[in-house]
Amino acid sequence: MEKLIFYFFAAILLFAATMVITVRNPVRAALFLVLAFFTSAAIWLMLHAEFLAISLVLVYVGAVLVLFLFVVMMLDIDLAPLKEGFTRYLPLGIVVAALIVVEMITVLNAPQFDVVPVESMEESNTKMLGRLLYTVYVYPFEIASVILTVAIVAAITLTLREHKRKLQDVGKQVAVRREDRVRLVNLRREKAKGDETP
Repeated sequence: MEKLIFYFFAAILLFAATMVITVRNPVRAALFLVLAFFTSAAIWLMLHAEFLAISLVLVYVGAVLVLFLFVVMMLDIDLAPLKEGFTRYLPLGIVVAALIVVEMITVLNAPQFDVVPVESMEESNTKMLGRLLYTVYVYPFEIASVILTVAIVAAITLTLREHKRKLQDVGKQVAVRREDRVRLVNLRREKAKGDETP
């Protein structure tokens, strides 16, 4: 039974990942990406990697909408057609939400997974992972954080657009004369000149 559920989740994950890169609509791609993240978290929960599963849900699923909106703003995608067709995406959203609920119920209520309670273990999964990260792998962990910081700064720098701004020259503004800005016109004389010209 456990293998059957694993293959079921794996099939959903492959389908969702394929749809993320093949659909043309960014809203549908984001919905399938959320489904792929939830399915990956369910598979990690089956492998007794509880910390990785909950961090995937909290970090990626919680931040995917913010990331999606950031990309939409940077690419200047016209959101008017997407807002108009909101009801068209409602059935797809309901299907994705139903699949996520079915996955969560299947994983959390299946007795054949034999999830060991934390009290009976010598150390929790999170404690073991934290001990490895901050003792054995502390230098690779710090290097990865520096690389991610550099990547964030590079992404912000690449998305900045140069705006042409008009700078004021105060010296020129103070030294300006009336003759440079205002020209007095005698309307009768100008009209007479206009009548004289053939």
